[in-house]
Amino acid sequence: MGRGSEATWMLQTKRADFSAIAERFHISPVTARIIRNRDVVGEEAIRRYLDGGMEDLHNPHLLKDMDRTVEILKGKIKEGVKIRIVGDYDIDGICATYLLYQGIRRCGGRVDYQIPERIKDGYGINESIIRRAGGEGIDTLITCDNGIAALEQIRMAKELGMTVLVTDHHEVPLGEGGEELPPPADAIVNPKQRACAYPFKGICGGVVAYKLVQALYEACNIPIEEWEAMLEFAAIATVGDVMRLQDENRILVRLGLKQMARTRSLGLRKLVEACGLDIRDLTAYHIGFVVGPCLNASGRLQTAKLALELLLCGEGEEAARMAGRLRELNEERKEMTLQGTEEALRQVEEKYAKDPVLVVFLPDCHESVAGIIAGRVREAWNRPTFVLTPGEECVKGSGRSIEAYHMYKEMCGVQDLFLKFGGHPMAAGFSIRECHVEELRRRLNGQATLKPEDFIPRVWIDVAMPLEYISEGLMQELKRLEPFGQGNEKPQFAQKGLRIRSARVLGKNRNAVKLALVTEQGLAMDGMLFTEGDRFMEELGRQTRIDVVYYPDVNEYNGQRSLQVVIREYKLHP
Repeated sequence: MGRGSEATWMLQTKRADFSAIAERFHISPVTARIIRNRDVVGEEAIRRYLDGGMEDLHNPHLLKDMDRTVEILKGKIKEGVKIRIVGDYDIDGICATYLLYQGIRRCGGRVDYQIPERIKDGYGINESIIRRAGGEGIDTLITCDNGIAALEQIRMAKELGMTVLVTDHHEVPLGEGGEELPPPADAIVNPKQRACAYPFKGICGGVVAYKLVQALYEACNIPIEEWEAMLEFAAIATVGDVMRLQDENRILVRLGLKQMARTRSLGLRKLVEACGLDIRDLTAYHIGFVVGPCLNASGRLQTAKLALELLLCGEGEEAARMAGRLRELNEERKEMTLQGTEEALRQVEEKYAKDPVLVVFLPDCHESVAGIIAGRVREAWNRPTFVLTPGEECVKGSGRSIEAYHMYKEMCGVQDLFLKFGGHPMAAGFSIRECHVEELRRRLNGQATLKPEDFIPRVWIDVAMPLEYISEGLMQELKRLEPFGQGNEKPQFAQKGLRIRSARVLGKNRNAVKLALVTEQGLAMDGMLFTEGDRFMEELGRQTRIDVVYYPDVNEYNGQRSLQVVIREYKLHP
């Protein structure tokens, strides 16, 4: 959304021989500069970035314990014992469970799945899931997108005589001396282990599962094409878990979006249809903000089994009904999020505006939307934010951070307050007793070393590029840089001193402004700004010039195509 910018505008200044790169890869120097700004360096890395295929994905056998896991699974399939997958209730966990279930079943395994319920079970494998498995004669448990921190739970499963295989991508718990404390499983596949030689650590749980299926199919002589045909689920998991679209993640998502059009999952087709989208023309944005939230909504408000059953469903009418239900649940989730966000922002404004770390307790909010609300508050205030909600037995919390604040490390400094916690530099989850909430706020703020400049958002500009440079050819080139998202952000360009010839508010909600812009050289081009239109017109007043951060776009209207810019940030001046 475009806004009058309080942010600091920063121009990327990374160096390279852009002309040589442009000539070698038949691209413009502008595109070469954008690729360098994404830290893609060296001829081979640039080739993979622009044209990487399935053959460029890393070898699954480089993952520590992969061969051991395949060997154990193959033996269990041959013995005909009961295998149970324990997944997670978010989009990554759902996709990982789908992949393992389809993969093990295709190899002849007696397999079923269990997905913890967010409210009743909490995150990951727990004692009741293990006891139930023991009582139902399960021989082997295999986790996906969880398990690396479940030391006691896996110890219990081993005591009950079960084989336990962990597949995960979360951080390995550390002891007081910084040593790794992995659970006592029979095998652990997780690229975050220090002894793991896998060259790219940034894959999600769904991709770890996808790699395991690849190695299992290889061992069971199943055609590689059958593994490739499930690629879209690795892509959905990667985007849904907001992984960085770099290295093989970028290849998986780019090719996975194309694979969506050929998906064998009738349920996925029906869900895309229910969202009003064309399955042949999906972007990472559609996965992250339209389809993905519908899959997530079942785990947030009911049970994630609903989403998994939809993906596995082979009956048209039933799949359409389930897809419609997921869409309804997502609408409910949106309304709950809106109400919770308004209350959280009110509290910050009235009580915590001076706190460097925001800790907000929402007693009337559903715990499942706490993470989304934390993200919205973080966006509004540009401060690390923890949102807490009442659970059944304790208070649950979700955190979203800023670049200057390593959330997981900061939480380690107050870990005596938590009943359970885990996370990354930028996000975290935890549970805590309600009586400790105030102390959590006090101690997190007391130990924070954030400076005022850490709270000023930075807008990174790829190229200061006059509007005269925009062409249909450049637009086609920029499409080669897709998919855009975390770690491969949409390029941002800037130009100063554009004259505003006219401005008018559009849309029934008056949330768009169309600007007629003119450069100093006299080139006229329209600019679209998505913001509160009436507020912008008030701000504009008599000012006639504007500096913009923009992305070039094509406007199609009545069969006519014209170049325009979408304004992301602006500064007005006389």
